[in-house]
Amino acid sequence: MSRRGENIYKRKDGRWEGRYIKSYTGDGKACYGYVYAKTYREVREKYMESRRAADALKRSADAGERMAPGEIGKESLDAASEEWLRYIRKRVKESTYIRYKNIIKNHIIPEIGMLNPEEIDSRMINHYADYLLENGKKGRNAEGLSTKYVRDIISILKLVMQYDSSVHGRNPAALDKLDIRRENRERVMRVLSVTEQDALCRYLRGEKCFLNLGILLSLFTGIRIGELCALKWKNIRLDDGVIYIRYTMQRLQNDESGSRGKTRILISVPKSKSSSRCIPIPEFMAAVLKEYKTGFPVGEEAYLLTGDSKRYVEPRTMQYRFKKILQICGIEDANFHSLRHTFATRCVEAGFDVKSLSEILGHANVNITLNRYVHPSMELKRQNMSKLGDYIKIM
Repeated sequence: MSRRGENIYKRKDGRWEGRYIKSYTGDGKACYGYVYAKTYREVREKYMESRRAADALKRSADAGERMAPGEIGKESLDAASEEWLRYIRKRVKESTYIRYKNIIKNHIIPEIGMLNPEEIDSRMINHYADYLLENGKKGRNAEGLSTKYVRDIISILKLVMQYDSSVHGRNPAALDKLDIRRENRERVMRVLSVTEQDALCRYLRGEKCFLNLGILLSLFTGIRIGELCALKWKNIRLDDGVIYIRYTMQRLQNDESGSRGKTRILISVPKSKSSSRCIPIPEFMAAVLKEYKTGFPVGEEAYLLTGDSKRYVEPRTMQYRFKKILQICGIEDANFHSLRHTFATRCVEAGFDVKSLSEILGHANVNITLNRYVHPSMELKRQNMSKLGDYIKIM
């Protein structure tokens, strides 16, 4: 409950939020600013300070000392961010635009949106980055954001300020000197053991359906869940023994007002050029695909996961199906993406050339493959260590 005369509320995530009118548009529409804090006392102090600043700015504008009516508040980072989003909307993929918009809405505007871009310096951004690393997550169990995500937030902030500087001739902050500390904890990826993989394969081969075929294909080609859901039989050339990855599927937020539902399915080309690729099909997997195509006659325009050209399976449905199968097989819980990690790890264990593996996975360079997806097993490490005996002879 807000107190009388105040627009301050306690949020579901446990934080307090204060909303105040910071300006009005030319047609009299109110533009709101927001402040946040962990306690009512803290947010009230921010709230009152922001209200006083907004009132002073309005009085100055009414007196003709600073700007014309209707232009109040246009120097804030909030306004600069909105202007930048309008500029880049038709210059990036829709999924990228929505990601940028969500980062600005959820992390930049609530914390520093009321500031003037010229007031923001490297020291202030370092404090802001530290806050995100320690308390950036919203929700009941609030904790810090990952270093990578904080770097993404700061990168977007930098783009906004550079754009604002080029358009309005302001001095941008020296953001290049930011030093965001790295995480000490190692990022752990779930990889199925050989025993788990065998159990999963036995189930998938015994229970024949298109969804199980898709899981099996992901396990032995490493394709992403969105790529699998968008895959059609015409993209699988069994005569040549290759799969062409040309599209990906994802569920995005509806950004247009009046749209039905909060989200929608989008099938589009992959984000990067390296993701559009040609993957050789293992011989045993090609035989399985031929078996399905013969036993369940499908058209070229049909989706792999349905055998129908008008029906598709979306990624979250596929994720749910995969987790149910793991339960049936008695396998420890894992995300669908673990199939990709498992594929990469098995390839390394089999002695794959890393450059070839990188291209099969659709990575821009081999470093991504080595650092993110390759997880040698302890047995492989022992085998590699034992090779030292071939070169070192000890009496």
